Amino acid sequence: MTPRVTCVGETMLLLTATEPLPLDRTSNLVMGVAGAESNVACGLAALGHRSAWLSAVGDDPFGRVVTRSVGRRGVDVSGVRVDPDRPTGLIAKDPSPSGSTVHYYRAGSAASALGPHIADHPHVRAAETVHLSGITPALSPECDALAERLLTDPELRVGFDVNHRPRLWSPGRAATRLLELARRADLVFVGRDEAEELWGTTTAREVRSLLPEVDRLVVKDAEHGATEFDGDTERHVPAPAVEVVEPVGAGDAFAAGYLAGELRDLDATGRLRLGHLCAGRVLRVTGDLAAPPPAEQLDELLSVPDERWIDRASAAMAAMRGDDHE
Repeated sequence: MTPRVTCVGETMLLLTATEPLPLDRTSNLVMGVAGAESNVACGLAALGHRSAWLSAVGDDPFGRVVTRSVGRRGVDVSGVRVDPDRPTGLIAKDPSPSGSTVHYYRAGSAASALGPHIADHPHVRAAETVHLSGITPALSPECDALAERLLTDPELRVGFDVNHRPRLWSPGRAATRLLELARRADLVFVGRDEAEELWGTTTAREVRSLLPEVDRLVVKDAEHGATEFDGDTERHVPAPAVEVVEPVGAGDAFAAGYLAGELRDLDATGRLRLGHLCAGRVLRVTGDLAAPPPAEQLDELLSVPDERWIDRASAAMAAMRGDDHE
């Protein structure tokens, strides 16, 4: 079946300790997967929408684990290429009392060789929206050319999550390139804090002044909420209170919820609320993915009056068990 949203980007095998100890103090590791774009595809599938993930993995056990893991969540992975010459990228999470550190082993990976030809894939051409992030152009010149091709194709509607990863960019390169790419997108997601780090803006409206040509701009401001700019219209929806277990993956969940809101033809309030609800679920678990609230509860929370939104949504988040995940 034709995907409604196609997500393009690298997903790596994730290695983490089975207990909260630094990697050099444990011999027990567990495998998982980590990838911003595949997280969005999985989030959309969990909400009942057809999604596809396009990428490349190595012809190795790790690549098979990654592809199988994403596919069993209902995502179309038929377009994932198996590269016989390059390995699947790896990421290791090293926990410590002061916070987790990640170690990348992705240079020369199969996904780093993705190029502009991916834009011709049937899953790209048929999708209502193509989603990618600022991680992809940082991986290699080929991946940068792919992002350029997608974002300059007049026949595609492209959503772009800035998703700045400082360790992937040379000093001074990220700010200029990510701004260039964001200005070419039809839909942009960016955190207020990362926009400040990249471009020196301090408010959502200042971000909008940098990206006036973007049809829809969503500026996320952590626990304070998110603001959508749609043409000359501005809409802010505060975020429900959530007890944070781990923040990794919440931005991808927000993007999945927001895109699902578009597919459901929700208005700006509904799109932002659905993004918050999906992000809130991921904030409550240790992994990158979590089951969204039940459909009946989602419908109720999407329709409550503005003055009751925070109380009802916060109570719903608190009532869900932190281990209630996919």
